[in-house]
Amino acid sequence: MRRLLLLFLSVTLWSAGFAQANKVTAYIDRYKDIAMEEMIRTGVPASITLAQGILESGCGESALAKESNNHFGIKCKTEWTGAKTYHDDDARNECFRVYASAEDSYRDHSNFLRNRPYYTNLFSLNPRDYTAWAYGLKKDGYATEKDYPKNLIHIIETYHLEDYSDIALAKEKDPNDVSANYALNNKDSKADIANTNLNATATVQSSDVAIPVHTERKMRVAQTMVTMPSYPVSVFTINDSKVIYAPKGLSLLALADKQRIGYHRLLELNDLTESDIISSGELIYLQKKSKKGNKDFYLSKYGETLKEVSDKEGVLLKRLEEYNHLSAGKKLASNQKIYLKGDAPNAPLTIED
Repeated sequence: MRRLLLLFLSVTLWSAGFAQANKVTAYIDRYKDIAMEEMIRTGVPASITLAQGILESGCGESALAKESNNHFGIKCKTEWTGAKTYHDDDARNECFRVYASAEDSYRDHSNFLRNRPYYTNLFSLNPRDYTAWAYGLKKDGYATEKDYPKNLIHIIETYHLEDYSDIALAKEKDPNDVSANYALNNKDSKADIANTNLNATATVQSSDVAIPVHTERKMRVAQTMVTMPSYPVSVFTINDSKVIYAPKGLSLLALADKQRIGYHRLLELNDLTESDIISSGELIYLQKKSKKGNKDFYLSKYGETLKEVSDKEGVLLKRLEEYNHLSAGKKLASNQKIYLKGDAPNAPLTIED
């Protein structure tokens, strides 16, 4: 009997998780276009807008969203001259804005962030850096909840909302961009996303922000299938040095704070500057790399740089430059021996050669 009860509970929880995933993906499908339009118009990242809408409105099912089309919990403020409604929030009977449609709520949300002086600093951030935007919103007073940034980041990474920011940026650059339209029309289906993320769908109300491991996740971008690297979600080691795989958009400043490493020390360990961002997934070292590799050489892939080899093999970049008589920024030809322990007999060929 106890085994049957546990089985029943497991099935019930699985069904609830699947239903929640379907609600989230249905919400994304409905509002992704307006989120991307608003990113092009105002610069507010589509990933942030969608995550806030999901979180603030409970996937459009909150009383405020259903009755007042207010998907972002925006309060009246002194400048609001439209319709109003009143709900208990941080205080009793607070004034909230009422909209004619959810789309009007999305547009007002963008205007609210773009035009109020509190949020000016957000627009100096890279629009792909959703982590910095999430923490910036909390810092600038958008929400009082302690875990608000973590919840936004968790939603974005669970449902891959950063893809919509990338598509909007491509369309902004060229409205007729074929690759952007292809990517938009070939996003993972609702069923695919729901099935992939069942273990993470407690997510909308949860403060547990462990990033799910999506091994070999394939995205259709510009008609090319790109396989994402498979690395542990937590700290691991390469060539006896501690390292973590940082997903696209992660703030290096936030990572340094979380790992209790000085920000500039983290940059130094990874041969980065303050202007560098994580535009695709990247290995970030938490300790100094080794002077030598754990094998004699590495065979390059077309277009790789010594910096990328340094990260993959856990060998100091300066040592690789010395061993291979090549500068870090040169792009390598295919199948070149990159020596990891000592001097190469000849410099490897590069694309320019």
